[in-house]
Amino acid sequence: MITSDDVRAAARVLDGIAHRTPPITSRTLGEDVVLKPECLQRAGAFKFRGAYNKISSLPRGTPVLAYSSGNHAQAVALASRLLGTRATILMPEDAPQLKVDATRAYGADIVTYDRYGEDRDELGVALAAERRLELVRPYDDELVMAGQGTAALELIEDAGPFDTLVTPVGGGGLIAGSATIARELGVRRVVGVEPEAGNDWQRSLAAGEPVHIDVPRTIADGLQTTGPGVHTWEVGSRLVDEIVTVTDAQIVEAMRFAFERLKLVVEPSGAVGIAAVREGLVSGGRIGVIVSGGNVGAARFAELLA
Repeated sequence: MITSDDVRAAARVLDGIAHRTPPITSRTLGEDVVLKPECLQRAGAFKFRGAYNKISSLPRGTPVLAYSSGNHAQAVALASRLLGTRATILMPEDAPQLKVDATRAYGADIVTYDRYGEDRDELGVALAAERRLELVRPYDDELVMAGQGTAALELIEDAGPFDTLVTPVGGGGLIAGSATIARELGVRRVVGVEPEAGNDWQRSLAAGEPVHIDVPRTIADGLQTTGPGVHTWEVGSRLVDEIVTVTDAQIVEAMRFAFERLKLVVEPSGAVGIAAVREGLVSGGRIGVIVSGGNVGAARFAELLA
């Protein structure tokens, strides 16, 4: 189990390395809503926080392997370059080309797989063992979870206090780390947002135990997970109050709103929190929303909004 001390330790590691992204408000969303735009983070998403915190804990030069649809891939690739080591990334064949190109540009070696027909966890573990690489999991790792929680820590320090904290939910690293520090700092409710087609966390909380689903078909590629992680579930099942879902159409409208009104380019996975607020699915007191990433290419962005 991670603690608030782990999140604060991660913040010290990331100080001067990760961007301290600024809080943003919008009268249209409401005076009591504050956004944390991690689309402005290094490598374009909050994932850099956890990846750097994890890789910096390894002996310098330790080669690593990660599996990811894109944001964790870029984060691990960049963190590895900054820390003087090499990264191999297992990416799905249909990963957004922008994310593939950026991951390669950061110096990583890429191996592809079929996300709908192959198990990335099994492939990742086997490939790491075969090549003698340290596996950096995308969310189910205490150092990764603690690193992701620094986004919530900064938001509360810079713009708090908040009654409610809202984050996207995929595997659960962001919400687990964020809920851990948020509870200590007085946040009363922690709400996660999933795409409607990928509501594994919502089902899990309702069942009181992890529920696994097929790979969901959704435009939110960063949230196409099939179930909570072991460690993230331990934290989330205790500290997360509610999971709400949004449709792909609502996600697109949230992306449009962020672009037109906030001048932010937000990828589908990053826009789910904004969508939930706009649709009235989250309410009550001051609300902090983590906008998790902005890695979407111009052609794909235009295609979705069209």
